[in-house]
Amino acid sequence: MADESPAENTAAQAAPQIQMRVLGQFIRDMSFENVMAQKGVSGDVQPEIAVQVNLDAKKRSVEHQYEVAIKLNLKSKAKGLEDVLFLCEIDYCGLFHIEGVAEDQLHPFLMIECPRMLFPFLRRIVSDITRDGGYPPVNLDNIDFVALYRNELMRRQAEAQKTDA
Repeated sequence: MADESPAENTAAQAAPQIQMRVLGQFIRDMSFENVMAQKGVSGDVQPEIAVQVNLDAKKRSVEHQYEVAIKLNLKSKAKGLEDVLFLCEIDYCGLFHIEGVAEDQLHPFLMIECPRMLFPFLRRIVSDITRDGGYPPVNLDNIDFVALYRNELMRRQAEAQKTDA
């Protein structure tokens, strides 16, 4: 066992310990529209899927509790055609208890770390829904929530510069 130096021990005590617990997860809203089945069209088609992701976070009335939502929209078209195969929309939420995060780091924490915790569950739901809808299961690629967060910040800055000009 390595001994810590007094400086390391003091630094460890000074840094607040981050605590994060998932209190619950739920589907707030979900829609799966099987357009091809409604049209009565069948046969082998190769789906092309467009995925759109939006994030939202808000403070709850209880201290240190937050609600984070991943809003996922999937639109699948037949490869090489304009025919829509299916539309899937899910608003998946998590309730979190978070302590020890500096105020200036709370927003990125809510928009990056919390969605990372929720994403595997959302991925499974999407896979099940698309499979049960009669299509090959859609296994979503991992989402880089850091890049998503940075892109949103840059978009907001560009939008603010346009309104200032």
